[in-house]
Amino acid sequence: LPLSLVESKSSLYSCCSKVICNGCVLANDELQEKEEIRDSCPFCREELSSTQKEADRKTMKRIEVNDPVALRQWGYRRYSEGDHRSAFEYWTRAAKLGEVDAHYELSHSYKEGTGGVEKDKKKELHHLEQAAIGGHPKARYVLGCVEGENCRYDRSTKHLIIAANLGYDDAVKLLKSTSYAMGLVSKEDLASALRGHQAAVDATKSPQREAAEAVDFGRVPNAVE
Repeated sequence: LPLSLVESKSSLYSCCSKVICNGCVLANDELQEKEEIRDSCPFCREELSSTQKEADRKTMKRIEVNDPVALRQWGYRRYSEGDHRSAFEYWTRAAKLGEVDAHYELSHSYKEGTGGVEKDKKKELHHLEQAAIGGHPKARYVLGCVEGENCRYDRSTKHLIIAANLGYDDAVKLLKSTSYAMGLVSKEDLASALRGHQAAVDATKSPQREAAEAVDFGRVPNAVE
């Protein structure tokens, strides 16, 4: 099943840089409890970290082998600590390995002029486009907004429809409030986008994931906290 766009419904494990849905985390927990075995990662089966320091050590091991997800996550850590230049460097390394979230963050860096770089519209759009091509829903949505601001409404609507079909809620809202209201999208095309959006959302659901909604997964050691 595809992962939900709601980040709280999944966890990233520092041992293998895999993002696991909460439904699988819950199933793994129940299996471990039943068989009285140690807490381990649902994917690689490595024993879970008991401290953030240990989780960070595992993340650094992934970074040493150029794991793009670990590089991206360490960029988030550096950014949250105020070291925007270092964050930019980690995201650049991750983006070169095709990490779409890193492309999106680099786009934002060039938009705001952070991380030791000047504002650069061309590079901002380049990384935004790379993220969108890689399937990043928010990047596709932002491209739609950019095209709308530049009065290229046909291209804007196409981007928003793609984002809606990826399950991005804000794209649906904008299609309804702006594109449809301005006559830029037909009733039939809007209905098709709404069906596509609902199908994308439904595809992320399962009984196991619904059961996990009531469980606190705060103990899961993420790559970055």
